Amino acid sequence: MLNVGKLNEGVVLDHIKAGKAMDIYRDLKLDKIDNCVAIIKNARSNKMGKKDIIKIETSIDSIDLDILGFIDHNITVNIIKDGEIVRKKDLALPKKIVNVIKCKNPRCITSIEQELEQVFVLTNEEKAVYRCRYCEEKYD
Repeated sequence: MLNVGKLNEGVVLDHIKAGKAMDIYRDLKLDKIDNCVAIIKNARSNKMGKKDIIKIETSIDSIDLDILGFIDHNITVNIIKDGEIVRKKDLALPKKIVNVIKCKNPRCITSIEQELEQVFVLTNEEKAVYRCRYCEEKYD
C-alpha cells in the first residue's frame, strides 16, 4: 500500500475523476508555484471506485476555484491547518470563465484579435452550457 505523507498546511483536492489529476495540475498552473504538490492517481474509493487526489502545500487563495468548478464542481476541496481538515469548500459552476477554454468559431473576434481574453459565460446551469461572450458559440 502506498503511503503519502501527511499535509501540515495546504489544500487537498479529493474526489477527482480517475485520470483527470494531470489535467487539473496543468489548468491550475501548479507547475508555476514553488510549493510541494503530490498527485495520487487511481486511488481506491468506496464512492467512486477509483479517484485521483492532489495535495498542495499552499494557501487556498493561490488556487483558482472558478477553474476547478468549471472542470468538475463535484471535487471536494479540503483546507488543512496543523495537519487537520479545518474547512471543506463546495464548488459551483462559475458564472464566467476567462482564458480557460478557447472559442472554436473561426469568425469570432477572439480568432482575429490575439490579445483579446477568451471569455465564456454560463448560460444554462442545469446542462452546464457555456457560450462565448463575443459570438455566443456554445462550448462542447
